[in-house]
Amino acid sequence: MALLSPRVPRLPPSTFTFTFAAAAGAPCFGRAARCQATAAGGVAAAGPPSSELEAVQWGSAKLQGVRDEMEDEILLRPGSLLDGFSFAAVLDGHAGFSAVQFLRDELYKECAAALDGGAVLSTKNLDAITVSIQRAFAAVDAKLSTWLEQADKDDDSGATATAMFLRNDVLVVSHIGDSCLQVISRGGRPEALTSSHRPYGNNKTSLEEVKRIRAAGGWIVDGRICGDISVSRAFGDIRFKTRKNEMLVKGVKEGRWTDKFISRIKFKDDLIISSPDVSLVELGPDVEFVLLATDGLWDYIKSSEAVAFVRDQLRQHGDVQLACEALGQKALDQRSKDNISIVIADLGRTNWKALPDERPNMFLELSQAVATVGVVSIGIWFSSFLGLQ
Repeated sequence: MALLSPRVPRLPPSTFTFTFAAAAGAPCFGRAARCQATAAGGVAAAGPPSSELEAVQWGSAKLQGVRDEMEDEILLRPGSLLDGFSFAAVLDGHAGFSAVQFLRDELYKECAAALDGGAVLSTKNLDAITVSIQRAFAAVDAKLSTWLEQADKDDDSGATATAMFLRNDVLVVSHIGDSCLQVISRGGRPEALTSSHRPYGNNKTSLEEVKRIRAAGGWIVDGRICGDISVSRAFGDIRFKTRKNEMLVKGVKEGRWTDKFISRIKFKDDLIISSPDVSLVELGPDVEFVLLATDGLWDYIKSSEAVAFVRDQLRQHGDVQLACEALGQKALDQRSKDNISIVIADLGRTNWKALPDERPNMFLELSQAVATVGVVSIGIWFSSFLGLQ
């Protein structure tokens, strides 16, 4: 969830409930709502002619932590609706559920139209795919902005999103925001496919976001745009788009800044944008599964730990839905208080029952420990020797 200022109030830890979302069914609403968890089942992914076509097994889980609202959402369209591609997305809302509610129906429709029913995806032309998905995201955001502006009351809600288009041989990922991460398990090794869009940090993406925001007339305070929000790309958030000047006036009334300060502000563009980063990954035989989740998971579990946990679950029972639920429970056990949404696509290429149990290599660990102690001891001796000189 994108951090806002002031912070979102949280409920006492004893009041949270679990909400498992059906993989292809209706979403759950309300803090006490419960849905029956169901797996999407085996889906034969279409694609290039093959003597053996893998069956993708889908699983999804949506859990509410101790927040007032469940602002996450999972979108899942398994099968071959998009010229052989399945569609899945995770949305992480903030400042309310309105934006997520709108995106639940519109995001897939706009992507399907912009991608010509999946024909553009089948070309594997990244430039053409990127242009199409960016056009779809822009269209969705424009519709959402109009819808929010026409609401009876002020609505500052927004949502980050990661969407994927999956076929047995290729994966296309589109992403905005800092709240969703997608990784693939490549022979048990995690490989991250998304980078966070946020106005702080020293990585290339963050530095580019800071530069863009300042060029648009915005400013950064403590890693937050205008001292308010810590995510730089999202759907909605119209106070940083079509209502920027209204935001300034409101800030004066709230005592956040002065008339003299806002008189010097000249906005040239939107401070938060909905343009996604898009990537394409060829899925070789070493890719086992794809894991997509919101930051309610990633803030408490590393990608390497998540991949190892899912592999161990699948090795035990082979049920991707149970693996989803167990992974979400693990995050809660590690004190995650945020909402958690998870989607896993097992590509059906791994014989999990035949996969050997990965026991810790005690000899390797002991050797590493001895080497570490040796290096430290030499360092201490050398420092002492220099001190005697």
